[in-house]
Amino acid sequence: MPETGRESDVAIVEGAPAFVRFRSSLDPRSDQYVEIDRILDLLKDNPGCGDRIRRGLWPGQYVKKYGIHILFRIEPSKGRRMLYTVSGTNNSKIVTVLEVLDHKEYENRFGY
Repeated sequence: MPETGRESDVAIVEGAPAFVRFRSSLDPRSDQYVEIDRILDLLKDNPGCGDRIRRGLWPGQYVKKYGIHILFRIEPSKGRRMLYTVSGTNNSKIVTVLEVLDHKEYENRFGY
């Protein structure tokens, strides 16, 4: 039986422009930056580790702008929500982090 290389099991994690702007605004020595990096590493190994959001709750802008087929949320500390989608095949996953919102922005985005 051939061995499966760990490399093929690791997802590619990328950021949408809003996420890239958010992350680059953080001080790399800050707790928040370190926590975001820890979550990005976690997503490489386990793309589905977040809470899956039901389709009926998705903001239309995510479907329009990114053509998402699945949406997840992870809650970093300090009342923030990191939203991401996963695409690809069983052997090759791509995680795209869409944005990180504070609780109020998240409620507004989702119409709560």
